[in-house]
Amino acid sequence: MLKTLNIQRYEIDQITNGLPCAHPFGVLPAGGRKKTAEQEKSFLPMQVGNLWQINAQNFTQIQDTLSIGGNLYFKFHSLIGGDAVDTKYLRIDGAGQLLEAYPNDPGNTYLHACFNGKLGEEFFTLKDGSENDYKVRIIEKTPEKMTFEFEMVYHPKLKGDKHTVSYVKGIGLQGKWNKVVIGGRTVKGE
Repeated sequence: MLKTLNIQRYEIDQITNGLPCAHPFGVLPAGGRKKTAEQEKSFLPMQVGNLWQINAQNFTQIQDTLSIGGNLYFKFHSLIGGDAVDTKYLRIDGAGQLLEAYPNDPGNTYLHACFNGKLGEEFFTLKDGSENDYKVRIIEKTPEKMTFEFEMVYHPKLKGDKHTVSYVKGIGLQGKWNKVVIGGRTVKGE
């Protein structure tokens, strides 16, 4: 029997200055959901069980969902080099912004990407001018791929350091993945 978790169709999102925005998920099965057309159009499909894997020692998998500050986030668990672990809580809001938050600090969000942004558009990850606040610029935007350039602008020793992050529509984070599973379907690899 499928249990469902009802999510309000509209939510107030602090990132969009309090304007109501359509929630991209509607009604979700408990613990995950079926792949939708929205996921296939997404630059980072989010469903419990999605997997991006290089090998058994290096992978990222969506393990669960949870509410942070009244918003649904997906728990991304990564194993790096077989012994380092990273956990991120991510969601895409109604404005197409990829946001990160943590249960122990629900008032702060980190902006990773603006998927609805225009080529050349800039934004800041934290918007607080701290040493860890990156300036981000959209340097590539096609219907199938977006690339973001992150630049340290406030850190005294790392000022000017840059790196890029790319997302591929329907796949997610671009990388040297040997296996990618999206919505229960292997889209790359075995």
